[in-house]
Amino acid sequence: MASKESMELRGVIARNQRWDLIVGTVGLLATALGVIILTLLFLDLVLDGWRRLTPEFFLNFPSRRPEEAGILSAWVGSALVMIVTAFTAVPLGVAAAIYLEEYAPKNWITELIEINVTNLAAVPSIIYGLLALGLFVYILGFGHSILTAGLTLGLMILPIIIVATREALRAIPVAIREAAYALGATRWQVVSDHLIPYASGGIYTGVIIGLSRAIGETAPVITIGALTFIAFLPPIPFSGDPPAGPFDWLFSPFTVLPIQMFNWLSRPQSAFHVNAAATGIVIIVATLAMNGIAIWLRSRIRAKLKW
Repeated sequence: MASKESMELRGVIARNQRWDLIVGTVGLLATALGVIILTLLFLDLVLDGWRRLTPEFFLNFPSRRPEEAGILSAWVGSALVMIVTAFTAVPLGVAAAIYLEEYAPKNWITELIEINVTNLAAVPSIIYGLLALGLFVYILGFGHSILTAGLTLGLMILPIIIVATREALRAIPVAIREAAYALGATRWQVVSDHLIPYASGGIYTGVIIGLSRAIGETAPVITIGALTFIAFLPPIPFSGDPPAGPFDWLFSPFTVLPIQMFNWLSRPQSAFHVNAAATGIVIIVATLAMNGIAIWLRSRIRAKLKW
């Protein structure tokens, strides 16, 4: 009897191992197929646009002559918009996640907030553009400016940062909290001295993934009125006559890399399409660099925690 049950158990284990192997193989093939397709598309983009990746391409303004056109105003606009986005979304998102995870009482209000935060992470980006058009442009009067774009993209990635930060906090063992409380630490001391350092790897990852999504968004910035052709830069603080204020650049018109790429793709001349391919290379490399930084920070922080 025992031998029969042992044989049945071995059969179940062998069957489960076969299914594990099948599922793992299918998952590996699907991942490899996606990576191969993305690699081929990126190589095609590189073959089309690598010739335009010169210093002049980064230092020239857009032009009606494709061989003289550059992305100076676009990459400067993208950088400034990302600065506003980071200063808007990161402190608010991390603080909201800490409150919901460590301070908020567990009742129907917080459950409703958690459901809405999770759902907002899947809302199409065009909805955030329409919201920003009504709120920031018309009601608050910020206009079609860098400030409006940064606040819009900040709202868009806010749920991503909140969810990532909460997951990083949940991954910390309960024993760390209990040990800190046992030694007389206050709740804020537990959060600031223990939880945030241990969760910082996941927090950084969520922040950079959110920013890397924001840098490639087109629909929201088109909705709020980003310019498709701009041949000037935002005012530099304390420069010009009369001198610009320290925050005048926030209310300056702008364009970003995806808008510039879209503008060139809409032109019939093939030379502009080459410029668009070069701009696409810049966007992809920037996104990959940001994700690489996230992986490096996470591994570095984990290594320090092990010590």
